[in-house]
Amino acid sequence: MIPHSRPFLDGEDYRGVLDVLRSETFCQEIDLPGAVAVSSGTAALHLTLLALGVGIGDEVILPSYVCTALWHAVRYTGATPVLADIEADAFNLSALDVMTRMTKKTKAIIVPHMFGQSADINELLNLGIPIIEDCAQSLGNHYRGQPTGTFGAAAIFSFYATKVIAAGEGGMVVSRDRNLIDRIRDMRDYDEKETLTQSFNYKLTDLQAALGMSQLKKLSVFIARRQDIARRYDCVLRDANLPLPINKPDREHSYFRYVFLLDSMDRFINDMGRLGVVCRRPVFRPLHDYLGQTDFEVTNHVWRRAVSVPIYPGLTDEEVETVVLHMKTLLSKG
Repeated sequence: MIPHSRPFLDGEDYRGVLDVLRSETFCQEIDLPGAVAVSSGTAALHLTLLALGVGIGDEVILPSYVCTALWHAVRYTGATPVLADIEADAFNLSALDVMTRMTKKTKAIIVPHMFGQSADINELLNLGIPIIEDCAQSLGNHYRGQPTGTFGAAAIFSFYATKVIAAGEGGMVVSRDRNLIDRIRDMRDYDEKETLTQSFNYKLTDLQAALGMSQLKKLSVFIARRQDIARRYDCVLRDANLPLPINKPDREHSYFRYVFLLDSMDRFINDMGRLGVVCRRPVFRPLHDYLGQTDFEVTNHVWRRAVSVPIYPGLTDEEVETVVLHMKTLLSKG
């Protein structure tokens, strides 16, 4: 069985874990100026929202087509999540739709860079609302030559087992605003405080930090491998006369997920599973569907058709060839 996702760990990663057991200062090495390491991507987002002053009575805009963790992080603050639709081509948050949902209560906009390709961040920045970039799926790629995560008021990263680099768990907040970073760092840990202010146990463990740093050294290799596999899948879709995942010229695609649209998505996923290849909906269920909301036409269209096939550095050439073979067989049937 070829799983849908699998972390790629090697001997260097394991040695990094052993090395950190002899070091009490490792966290200082990754807690760089302008960055705070935390226990998860959700914790990173929660603390960033709080540091931006988001709370009861505020609204935060985020896409409906996204992991539920974003909705939960907003609710942790007491604020109201406001859902917006996505673009039809790259599946990222639509700036035009965000404009229709903004109010005087809008305090922040969360912008995930979906599946390894940047959102149109300039259009969203022009709306004049603080932007939190969610780079959980876009570590290492760029928008107009500048790394994702360097545009908004802050950016958050996740190092969960299935993310671009895998530390089991873990997250990071980065920002040019030193005051914002200082507030986040202060809230990350509740121990030994002079005052009793709201704080959390959101520290990154030494073991996770070591594994994450070891993985980070291989980031460029990981992305190159994903792009190589994507080119092989592109050939299959071309032969089947299906549209390829959009690859916009002003931004890099690192292919955290290889996602394409297929009218027979459910049948394809089931048939691939019977052949030993696990495929998934890239988003299990859009947020608006949980909440019984309507008026998300593009999200509904994409959700009913989007399929994600295995693409990660740990796939062997033999496994990739197996995926390609089964894709060709099933897609040729229509």
